[in-house]
Amino acid sequence: MRGGGPLSTAVAIVSRMPAQGFEARLERLVETTFGRLFRSGLQPAEFGRKLRRAMDDHKVVSAAGRVVVANRFDFSVSTADAESLEGMEGTLRRELAELARGHARDEGYAFVGPVEVTLDTDAGVPRGTIDLEARIVEGPGALPPGSLLLPTGDRVPLGEYEVTLGRNDDCTVILADPNVSRQHAVVRPDGEGYVVVDRGSTNGTKVNGARITEHHLVPGDVVQLGNTVVRFEAS
Repeated sequence: MRGGGPLSTAVAIVSRMPAQGFEARLERLVETTFGRLFRSGLQPAEFGRKLRRAMDDHKVVSAAGRVVVANRFDFSVSTADAESLEGMEGTLRRELAELARGHARDEGYAFVGPVEVTLDTDAGVPRGTIDLEARIVEGPGALPPGSLLLPTGDRVPLGEYEVTLGRNDDCTVILADPNVSRQHAVVRPDGEGYVVVDRGSTNGTKVNGARITEHHLVPGDVVQLGNTVVRFEAS
């Protein structure tokens, strides 16, 4: 990814999201996104509830004392149900991944790799039924999962590479903000996590309101560059 094309262009403020319970999130999705997607005998809420049960029922305590849960969720539905969801799979996968991240935050669970959701067709699955295989899958290079949530809603995954942020066209994330420097900051892996480093920017880089030169990121950290704010999440 380093040196490649831009991942996103964004100028806005990302505020801390209010806490919500899993059922509240699921109800909102059923009334909005899921309600528009489902035109078959499938029960949309069952996708979310199966995902939550898979996380809650198969927890593993790591040597460091963290409660690790599944981060790979492979759903299977009947051929007929898959046809009714044609063209909507991407939205469904994204919403379910966000449900998993939100539930992990609520319960203090940890992932060892990025959250991934797949949706496949299985002729052996009866119509109106959802099968799920959930697994714990380690991320590349055994690094912990991490991502930057941009004001656009795009998520930039972190890994064994540097993510540069600034106004230059060669930055990984281009920020169309006049208060951001051409090469403003970089986020890179460091030991068991990630750090954000200011690159001598004109207006500086702040984390949770405090100006920094280098900062080890923890989940929920809000990083401000000029008038643009991104949030670090461990998923």
